[in-house]
Amino acid sequence: MEDKKLERRPRREEDDFDDDVATATEPAKKEPRIRLVNVDEEEDGARESAQELLDMYEESMKEIAEGQIVSGTVLRVGENEVMVDVGFKSEGVIPIHEFQEPVNIQVGEAIDVYLERLENQDGLVVLSKQRADFLKVWGEIKDAYDNGNVVQGRVLRRIKGGLVVDLFGVEAFLPGSQVALRQVPNLDELIEKDFPFKIIKLNKRRRNIVVSRRVVLEEERFTKKEALIKELEKGQIRKGVVKNITDFGAFVDLGGIDGLLHITDMSWGRIGHPSEVVSIGDEIEVKVLEFDREKERISLGLKQMTPYPWEDVEKRYPVNEKIMGRVVSITDYGAFIELEKGIEGLIHVSEMSWTKHVRHPSKIVNVGDQVEAVVLKVDRENEKISLGLKQAEPDPWLSIDQRYPVGSKFAGTVRNLTNFGAFVELEEGIDGLVHISDMSWTKRIKHANEVVKKGDEVEVMVLNIDKENRRISLGLKQVQNDPWETLAHQMPEGTKIDGKVVKVVDRGVVVDVGDDLEGFVPLNQVPRR
Repeated sequence: MEDKKLERRPRREEDDFDDDVATATEPAKKEPRIRLVNVDEEEDGARESAQELLDMYEESMKEIAEGQIVSGTVLRVGENEVMVDVGFKSEGVIPIHEFQEPVNIQVGEAIDVYLERLENQDGLVVLSKQRADFLKVWGEIKDAYDNGNVVQGRVLRRIKGGLVVDLFGVEAFLPGSQVALRQVPNLDELIEKDFPFKIIKLNKRRRNIVVSRRVVLEEERFTKKEALIKELEKGQIRKGVVKNITDFGAFVDLGGIDGLLHITDMSWGRIGHPSEVVSIGDEIEVKVLEFDREKERISLGLKQMTPYPWEDVEKRYPVNEKIMGRVVSITDYGAFIELEKGIEGLIHVSEMSWTKHVRHPSKIVNVGDQVEAVVLKVDRENEKISLGLKQAEPDPWLSIDQRYPVGSKFAGTVRNLTNFGAFVELEEGIDGLVHISDMSWTKRIKHANEVVKKGDEVEVMVLNIDKENRRISLGLKQVQNDPWETLAHQMPEGTKIDGKVVKVVDRGVVVDVGDDLEGFVPLNQVPRR
């Protein structure tokens, strides 16, 4: 035992490494922690080699540690994951969804990844691409958040509650309420577009970034508003964008401040709703009509951008000239006719027909009809034009005496009955009156229905024509001979006749003596019983 000696020394990590090697070939033995060591050169060399191997392992463990960003190489691209070699004893896998453009991943490509854990339950290194991207730009993100800087981002996709934005290569959340100053009807229109944002919420541990486009727009709007208020004056011509439409007008964004374009200032012509003239999003030129700098109220005009249509209107529409127009509105008293944009004339109900008694304009015209009328009067100061519809046609009463001479007989239709007579239509729109006193030579008529009925075809004689008041007097009894001319010969005084009492009145009785003749017996001649 001269070449050997006993030596006791403390247990070291390399001892465990040697034990692992030993247990692979020999059964485990319980021995004192004393080992015989050969001090010759061969054993010294073996110990040095083991130490070098252990040092290399410890050095690799120092270079690769959890919580660091390391460089790796893509080994394989699968359907749901990407395998990456980071120079450790095993590879790591990264879910495919952590890559913004998975289709562009190439085998052999070098990427930076974040080392979550050195080993999971499957013996693989746990890596994260998203966290590595986040930590690499954390400084820029934190600086932008702390200083309130505006940053550029691109909208990637739509998710529940908002949009996902690419910010410095990492994903941030843009809530729907922070997309714009007002609700955006279709968020999909913003995808793949670049916008300026401000970071409004940040959480490094959760890698949570919330951005806002609305804050940027509000700041821009405020800046523009301040500048606009300083230079805005009454009478200026401004460009603006229609932002909202109501029943009474539209609100126009002039670039930081809104103005009201009232419906009455949209067009010189008649409009039913502002949407007939403008639409949301339209860029229009308007005139500043009023501006209250203190209350920041602006009244705008659109029609004022075109010439005043009532200027020289008398020259364009002289009195007695025939014109064509479109019926745009009907009221109880007449119809409004549009002659041109901003110019309307009124046809009063009394000017619609020469012959008809028009009770309502809708009996003659309808909205949208193209009509021919005659200019009766022009009042430029009050913006009024009086028109006549009947004046476009010849007045039938001017030649009435030629068509219906006094004393001539004509057939007509009874159109209406009254207490004082009956109206008989000679032609369409031309009626004559048969008074009850002209209905019978012999009978006392109290109501026209005692002689004629509505719709009866009768023969009448023209007794009188009043062109000025447009009246025709007709006679029904005049078409027959007057029986009183021969009655004196047929019934001389003292002749006895038989009769029938048909009516009793205060002063006597009425007696029917035949042949449509009636006699009257005074009360003092009535025999007493």
